[in-house]
Amino acid sequence: MKFKNSVITGGAGFVGSNLVDRLVSIGHKVIVLDNFVSGKKSNLSHHSEKNVKIIKIDISDKNLDKYFKKADYIFHLAALAEIIPSFKDPNKYFKNNVIGTLNVLKAAKKVKIKKLIYAASSSCYGAPKKFPTSEKDKIDLKHPYAETKFIGEELVMRYASIFKMPNISFRFFNVYGPRLNVSGQYSAVIGNFLTQTKNRKPLTVVGDGKQTRDFIHVDDLINAFIQVIKSKSVNKIYNLGSGKRTSINTIAKIFGGKKKFIPIRPGEPKNSVANIKKVKKEINWKPKISIEQGIKNLLSS
Repeated sequence: MKFKNSVITGGAGFVGSNLVDRLVSIGHKVIVLDNFVSGKKSNLSHHSEKNVKIIKIDISDKNLDKYFKKADYIFHLAALAEIIPSFKDPNKYFKNNVIGTLNVLKAAKKVKIKKLIYAASSSCYGAPKKFPTSEKDKIDLKHPYAETKFIGEELVMRYASIFKMPNISFRFFNVYGPRLNVSGQYSAVIGNFLTQTKNRKPLTVVGDGKQTRDFIHVDDLINAFIQVIKSKSVNKIYNLGSGKRTSINTIAKIFGGKKKFIPIRPGEPKNSVANIKKVKKEINWKPKISIEQGIKNLLSS
């Protein structure tokens, strides 16, 4: 299968830069669009300009037509992605996550793309009642971040049905792995524990630590992207998780060291685990990296 040109919005970020690496390794020429608010140039510094063209741009206030002209695949990962700040500045989240997505769709619609993939969020399930949670379960938007990511997904799916666009939406669960964002008070639990371990500080566990999450390694996530562009699947929504639930105390135990318990945060579910039957069946994908292995790899890197 001959791969051609890919555009990745948010390609300098954690997931985006890992996706760039994989696409280049299978022969893609990649254009990265990033405003570098959370993305880092250093995440892409090992690539040559021949393979990866980096454009500093804010997708929420620019016409994107010229960057999409030769695109075969568009991966829309650019977004603001923290819960607490979304309460403080919902307008900023709406502009980035909704208007940004609309701009991507408007430009992509004019091109004969093979597939557009949107990075949605499992936060759309809020505090789920059913475990594992499937794509058909109730949408329960608890904060502006979840709201904006879900509106983005609705736009992606509407464009797919109205304009016959080959769109896919992946609802990410808790992604971790190399280049995970470890700075800032709102970074994800594995990012926090990594920083605390390196600084020989106690691990800050939210609440009693018995809450569970579904952690998926970024390599497994990227494998799903590659599988879906090879597949005939279009106009579909898929959960992307490991399908396993792991407590925060278990994560702390894998890291080792002392623990310090801190108060729970608003809008966070007690438990979260993905039902991944649909994605496994339809695109022939399954996660391979266990949480123990994934964290050990991170600690040794």
